[in-house]
Amino acid sequence: MNATFNYEQHVFKAPEIESIVKKAVDFFSNTPIETFPPQYKKVYGAGVYGLYYFGDYETYAPIATANKLSCSQPIYVGKAVLPGNRTGLRAERVSLLSRLRQHSRNIQVTHNLKVEDFKCRFIFLDGIEHDLIATVETGLIRAYRPLWNSRIVDGFGNHDVGSGRYEQQPSAWDTLHPGRAWVSKLAGTPRDPDAIKAAIKNFLEEPKLTDLIEPTDS
Repeated sequence: MNATFNYEQHVFKAPEIESIVKKAVDFFSNTPIETFPPQYKKVYGAGVYGLYYFGDYETYAPIATANKLSCSQPIYVGKAVLPGNRTGLRAERVSLLSRLRQHSRNIQVTHNLKVEDFKCRFIFLDGIEHDLIATVETGLIRAYRPLWNSRIVDGFGNHDVGSGRYEQQPSAWDTLHPGRAWVSKLAGTPRDPDAIKAAIKNFLEEPKLTDLIEPTDS
């Protein structure tokens, strides 16, 4: 005899989570704009951050224009979590600011971006709030639809894949912003920069949720 499965009896719902995430997004959006990378010493903690572009790279002109008016459009949203996402570990084990410094080094070596053309903002989520980091990151991405969190330009592209794995294709980010030394070793078929720029233009005119990359917990 086949029993009828009632799906609804197994679905947990908590509508209040949406209001909590909105509260975090609003809090993030009202935090101070900081220099990039921040120059604070010995500041540790996990959380989420956003990068804001103000420069003259033509393809990003709509983003820069919006930010010069009100610093309202992140080009990238990211997070820093405790190793293995284990909340029992001390917060001193992770530094959100170190992640920002890592991003600044990637930008610094490009041929057409300048570190000084970026600013950032960030919030720390400690204690039980740490478990919400990925959820808040997703909320920020959905709210602001940052270009570098899209399927068109996915973050900062690949990391150095290491010896024996250079058959990969250069990422869209590295195609637009050459300069990282190890990328020249990649043997995959180059991407068309004009096609990427055309896709960016369409995205910035009408960013769709389906074009965004959903973050993972790691």
